Amino acid sequence: MENLLSLSFDYLSSFDGVKIRKGLRQLEGLLAQICLSRTTTAAERRRSMAVDGVTKSSPKDLASLSEDPAFREFFKLQEGFEWNVAIRLISCLERLLGKGSNGQNDLLLVSTLDLLRGVLLIHPPSRSLFAREIYMNLLLDLLDPSSCPAVQSSAVLTLVTALLEQPSITRCFENLDGLLTITSLFKNRGTSREVKLKLVEFLYFYLMPETPYAGRNAADAQGGLQRSPSKASKLGSGGRESREGEEGTRTTNEKQSLLGRYLNNVEDLVEDLKESAPFGANFG
Repeated sequence: MENLLSLSFDYLSSFDGVKIRKGLRQLEGLLAQICLSRTTTAAERRRSMAVDGVTKSSPKDLASLSEDPAFREFFKLQEGFEWNVAIRLISCLERLLGKGSNGQNDLLLVSTLDLLRGVLLIHPPSRSLFAREIYMNLLLDLLDPSSCPAVQSSAVLTLVTALLEQPSITRCFENLDGLLTITSLFKNRGTSREVKLKLVEFLYFYLMPETPYAGRNAADAQGGLQRSPSKASKLGSGGRESREGEEGTRTTNEKQSLLGRYLNNVEDLVEDLKESAPFGANFG
């Protein structure tokens, strides 16, 4: 597995779009082998081929996934700097973002973000990387109004994945004026309808009660990581500025008050959220 990861990382570190795409596909193939189980019996293969002419793969059960030797090996490798996939994808995003917006580059950005979301779901401790301002700023950079809608939508979904069950990362997001970034993009007349829908969904997610992830913090395991600041951190007083804040959880009412600084009628969003109570959320 180390050899496969090493080869993929070499491609991802390139400035050549073709090589980057190849690295992404290799990583995607590796994760597919870990997370998907192919039909094993001859009868199952025949039925699969009869439906659409290909042998189908189905997601492994989450309970069995944790006992899978390949998954356990991959998870263990993610605990250290050398083989961590998330940090390599983040570095790739930095390079792609520096190349500007064009059709092929935007496709690579979306593909990288899609793969990053999968890695953050498979290895939740890697989400702690976004407690660092330079990495959170990178996601916020991708929400610039000049980015293409597909990149903006994918960045919003990746932001949700990074914040999932991570109150400390949510505090970092708030301290870097993440709410201002989200609401400004939402109010922008040039923002597409699809992106605005994703932004509204993000606001519903943000306002939900916070539940910390019970797993070990990956930031300690990744303690030696140091990256150059994203472009936003170089903007000076006119850009997003970091402010120290509490790292504990915040209630829905507290977050409603914060969001209300940038958006009107936040109370309507909260009421809708309380009525729907998604995922059995308790607003008591």
